[in-house]
Amino acid sequence: MTTHDLANALEALSVNEHQHAVKGIKRGIERESLRIQDNGAISPQGHPKGVGSALTNGHITTDFSESLLEFITPVSESSTQTLKQLKDLQKFTLEKMGDELLWPISMPCFIEHQDDIVLAQFGSSNTGQMKTLYREGLKNRYGSMMQAIAGVHFNISFPDTLWQSLHSLQKSNASLQDFISEGYLSLIRNFKRELWLISYMFGASPALCNSFLQGRKTDLPFKKLGKGTLYLEVGTALRLGNLGYTNSAQSSLRVMYNSLDEYVAGLKKAINTPSEIYGDLDDYKSENPKQLNKNILQIENEFYSPIRPKRNAKSGETPTDALLRAGIEYVEIRALDVNPFSEVGIDIEQIHFLDVFLTYCLLKDSAPMDWKEQARSTENLDIVVNQGREEGLMLNFNNTQRSLQSWGDEIFTQLTDVAKWMDNAYGVNYYSDTIKRMATWIHNPELTYSGHYVSQLKESGLDNGHFALALASKYKQSHADTDYSEFLKPWLEQQVVESNEAQAAIEQADTQSFTAFLDAYFDGK
Repeated sequence: MTTHDLANALEALSVNEHQHAVKGIKRGIERESLRIQDNGAISPQGHPKGVGSALTNGHITTDFSESLLEFITPVSESSTQTLKQLKDLQKFTLEKMGDELLWPISMPCFIEHQDDIVLAQFGSSNTGQMKTLYREGLKNRYGSMMQAIAGVHFNISFPDTLWQSLHSLQKSNASLQDFISEGYLSLIRNFKRELWLISYMFGASPALCNSFLQGRKTDLPFKKLGKGTLYLEVGTALRLGNLGYTNSAQSSLRVMYNSLDEYVAGLKKAINTPSEIYGDLDDYKSENPKQLNKNILQIENEFYSPIRPKRNAKSGETPTDALLRAGIEYVEIRALDVNPFSEVGIDIEQIHFLDVFLTYCLLKDSAPMDWKEQARSTENLDIVVNQGREEGLMLNFNNTQRSLQSWGDEIFTQLTDVAKWMDNAYGVNYYSDTIKRMATWIHNPELTYSGHYVSQLKESGLDNGHFALALASKYKQSHADTDYSEFLKPWLEQQVVESNEAQAAIEQADTQSFTAFLDAYFDGK
């Protein structure tokens, strides 16, 4: 797509009939954070009883391990409200954690052995046991250290008014829902093409503690700081690289994004194809299972992708079946590191940037993306993960070499136009202000999150772990010093009671054996 094409789209959407169509963007955030002791070591304690059931509390749960909390906001049109909700959830949880802290960065530290990472427990119900066995499979497939990495997931949906305007302007013959699904897939393809920019701007994991490697060899040009810190001088987001939350065993999966049927078929093939790598691990039919099943993916959630098309599923419905039933409802961005400079892990300017960037990805023309182009996007991400702040860095742009700065300037020129249109629609100026400020980061890599992080780490004179520990203590005090604003404490306490009752009801309602339950579950797939 050329700048001219995007300009035409914005011009068409600027007439009176459509100029406010983008108002009503909805968002939700999921923030992960390890619970740590006051010396920085991972918490050996179970999920805090004071926050209720990890199985049924819709706002405070666990991810992979008992110590990896996940905070989930409801859907909201107000980004400031979402951040306040996130803050309230973390404040409430910290009050139930005693002396423990929330780890403020993505990469874990002070973990001596992966066996110190206790798998998340969800009770005795078949559903709860399935969740834990799935995590046992992840541990045995990829190791627990990878699963101790934390991130922030950003969910976004565009209002019906925008879809209706685009449907009309493009004179589409497709049903509105099919048109919406096609639009979100177009967004996803463009996002993948320029995913490297997210790593460059917001990557905040250029350093890690030596203990994370657990003796593994790496060819990365790490520098040492203090006794236990390794960092990449010009790196951005180790979490998104080969040391992070990736799965080389999935590199052969051909999951494509050119149509909803194609995407679903790729995932369904992976969850139904026996794995040559994991075939020797006992599955749920064995006396001592080590994984759910022996397929390439145990379930769809095991597919690691920086962005996913989503639809809220009905009870017992898989994510892909939900997509096939009713189409794409929203997208989930999974490429964000925990922001170490925010007490809640993400800030308002990131949300403003993502609003503009994802709207740009939607409005921009998006040609089909073949497997070679997907591989190029991964190649560019890997380069930026390890060398993103290197002067004169070159990326692969349509099979030609192009500097990060030149490509970044072009993107920001277009983002500026999108931001102006969004400001006019919302009657604000913060979108343009954010894009104008962040555009300077392209030629000043020290302004990026990773640039700030490395600079502050060096200035502090601390190891990475102790630097993060100081931030964790600071943020805990900040939460303690502020009042609840969106979720009042009595309401949060009520969620605790209701979630415990809901878990008990699920456990009492079970009539099948665990094996029979999984037989039925997988027979339906």
